[in-house]
Amino acid sequence: MYNASAMKRPALKRRPSRAVERVRAALAANGSTNVVSLLEPDLVLERATRRFLAQPIDRCVKCNSTFIGREPAFIHCFYCGKMARIANASMLAQEEFEMRSGLRIAV
Repeated sequence: MYNASAMKRPALKRRPSRAVERVRAALAANGSTNVVSLLEPDLVLERATRRFLAQPIDRCVKCNSTFIGREPAFIHCFYCGKMARIANASMLAQEEFEMRSGLRIAV
């Protein structure tokens, strides 16, 4: 039987920035047990770039299946259902594709 949780990638271990380390050290010095998690611009940008594919590929990024369909702006896996967005792909072309293939009603 297929187990999707067994296919998950290991978590990336990131080293916190110096600012986060300073805040945590200050909290530890004061004896505070509350932990402050900061949203860093670098971390937010890194997460956003991981959500897109740099270029179209021939395998699913989640289950590594080759049973995929390529759309103008997405890679759609027919095995697990994952939709991966292709960076720099035109959403206008995607919308036209969906209307022409009957996935959307033209208004």
